[in-house]
Amino acid sequence: MPKSIVKSIKKCRTCASTKLKDFLYLGKMTMVNNFLTSYQLNDPEPRFPLTTCLCLECGLVQTREIVDPEVLYKNYVYISSFSQTMADHFQNLAKSLVSRFNLTPSSLVVEIGSNDGTLLQLFKNLGVKVLGIDPAKNLAKVANQNGIETWDTFFNKKVANRIVKEKTGEVSLVIGTNVFAHIDNLEDILAGLNLMLGDGGVFVAEFPYLVDLVQETQFDTIYHEHLSYFSVKPLVHLFDRFNLELFDVERTSVHGGSIIIYVRKKGPKPTASKKVSQLLALEEKLNIHDIKTLNSFAKNVEKIKKDLVLLLTRLKKQNKKIVGFGAPAKGNILLNYCNIDNKLIDYLTDNIPYKHGLYSPGTHLQVFPQEKIEQEKPDYVLLLAWNFKEEILRKLKDYRSKGGKVIVPIPKVEIL
Repeated sequence: MPKSIVKSIKKCRTCASTKLKDFLYLGKMTMVNNFLTSYQLNDPEPRFPLTTCLCLECGLVQTREIVDPEVLYKNYVYISSFSQTMADHFQNLAKSLVSRFNLTPSSLVVEIGSNDGTLLQLFKNLGVKVLGIDPAKNLAKVANQNGIETWDTFFNKKVANRIVKEKTGEVSLVIGTNVFAHIDNLEDILAGLNLMLGDGGVFVAEFPYLVDLVQETQFDTIYHEHLSYFSVKPLVHLFDRFNLELFDVERTSVHGGSIIIYVRKKGPKPTASKKVSQLLALEEKLNIHDIKTLNSFAKNVEKIKKDLVLLLTRLKKQNKKIVGFGAPAKGNILLNYCNIDNKLIDYLTDNIPYKHGLYSPGTHLQVFPQEKIEQEKPDYVLLLAWNFKEEILRKLKDYRSKGGKVIVPIPKVEIL
């Protein structure tokens, strides 16, 4: 694979400052959603450096390296509809947004990174017109087959212009869940939003919150797809540059701690809610934009690696059978960073059928349906999809009642 598919940034992607300070290096990582067939196991796997840095001007935490999105997203295996937790969250989010912004049958909701259409289906069920934008051809095909119009392309100003021309003109709501942090050229995206949103239009985005990531040592959410790790401070700066206002924000427990931001065109007077200023004050109180805080976070990451490898090694010496529950991208970061392969774990399980029979990138652990745990009853289950901890523990109730134990690696290594 040509070296040109990866580049290293020299400037902050929100404020263009060159004052970037590295604080965490996770090593050379494979593409964490690039699962392998048995025929590919002996093929060389491309690995790219994964470095995280802080912008000393605006406070944005971001990855240094950028892998070509055409490589990352054109065939994607994360399916949002396979988690009950996410299904419930999307249901509540759709109802809330339709009610709050008085969306009607003439309103158009555009989702950036619409995946298989799960969220847009809920808006459609509520009587709103929808359009999905997603570069993954496999997922766009599924969405279209299910009646959710989806364009298999990356969102940008050019696509925004096409939407305005082909649809209703101004768009009532643009939404992106766990996609805004994946984008390198934010200026092009915001120019597109300015084109689509009228005076009453709203952009809503949800993504992991830097405060939760640092406080809970969620280092495994750092990977090449996630380019930015947002806090409120750099976002206010970013939107202000494009005559947009971050007027409200909510914290949510999704994915281990996220925020939902609400953005619209600036009016004659600032209208931001108290929640925005409250989170700005919290970030300052926690020194979340201080390189010392982030260096301390990096040390906690190293401790998790040491503790987890020691535990798994000790259990294996006792001939214990250990399997992984979930084969998410974050799990592949943890496995590769800690060098955990089939010497320490027997296999992985996941509820997404697309992954069954394939092997994890880098560590080459085979993925099976989750029912295999109930059938084989291993001694320990390593919870790799810890962001769905409560949902998974309910699924493992019978397994645990018969003596099975669960290892949780984040925010610290512990056995349940």
